[in-house]
Amino acid sequence: MNIAQAVQFIASGAWLVAIALVVVWVTRASRGQAVKGFSTGVVVMLLLAIALSTVGAGLVFIEPDQLAVVITAGQGGIRPQALTAGIHWVIPFVERVERYSILRQTYTMSAVESEGQTSGDDTIQVRTKDGQQVFIDASVIYAIDPNKAVDLYRTWRKDYENGLVRPQSRGVIRDVSSQFGVEEIVSSKRAEMEQKITEQLTARFAENNLILQDFVLRNIRFSDEYATAVEQKQIAEQQAQQAKFVVESKKQEAEQARQVAQGQADAAVTAAKGAAEARVIEAEAEAKARVLQAEAEAKALQLVAAVLKENPTLLQYQYISKLSPNVQIMLVPSNAPFILPQLQLATPQ
Repeated sequence: MNIAQAVQFIASGAWLVAIALVVVWVTRASRGQAVKGFSTGVVVMLLLAIALSTVGAGLVFIEPDQLAVVITAGQGGIRPQALTAGIHWVIPFVERVERYSILRQTYTMSAVESEGQTSGDDTIQVRTKDGQQVFIDASVIYAIDPNKAVDLYRTWRKDYENGLVRPQSRGVIRDVSSQFGVEEIVSSKRAEMEQKITEQLTARFAENNLILQDFVLRNIRFSDEYATAVEQKQIAEQQAQQAKFVVESKKQEAEQARQVAQGQADAAVTAAKGAAEARVIEAEAEAKARVLQAEAEAKALQLVAAVLKENPTLLQYQYISKLSPNVQIMLVPSNAPFILPQLQLATPQ
């Protein structure tokens, strides 16, 4: 209970006491009893009740979430400045106040009856630029401009919600949405559409002494025919995606098989190269071995030739030594000095 209400409560009590005293005074007077003392009390209580009622009528307490427009007999019928939170004084029985909430308010337009301010289906029907019909549910969050409450009262009184917020919101939503195609509204340009609606509503509300806090695009629905077409399109797209996935899978399998075959071919080539190189190395080693052997044999023959040159009879000795041990008698010509003719060794020039 604020001070203004307290004064009015006390004034009400004073009036009750004054009325009770008047009843007692009238009763005593009718019975011929003395009323001199009661007369003074009745007058005093009546004056007190009138004074308290006057003070109570003049005191105005404005809550922190409110402001008030003062309706007066002068100054054009309205005080130029609204009353803000706190205790204020107005001329009793001449001026009165109209209170406004400065809290944020929400106006919802929806197909669901329990969500909106208007009973029944209050969704917004829009015809898009490509001729499709869509149904939009939206909410507008706004507040009264504290600096323009007096102008708001002059223009709309207390009917700004039905007279301004609702029709302006629905009109702007229809106008902006009709500039987009249905595919743009639901996908690529939805944010752009919301931004344009917000900008236009902000300007409209400001012209009418309101502040737009936020615009909420709650839901977008389509006609049954278009919804069916969209569903069929989505099914077709899903099937196309599935087919594309199968093709990609086959391509990946083919690529894997190709890579395996390529790996096997590369391995075979590598193995063949290795075998060929091994054979080349083996042939080169064999050739080197033969060369070394030939060189060794040549050196051995040179040594033998040198020894025979210095000992000519050594060859005959070796020949005899190699004869079969079973030979015991050998006939030779009488004129032969040796068993066999001595080999004529070539004398180096």
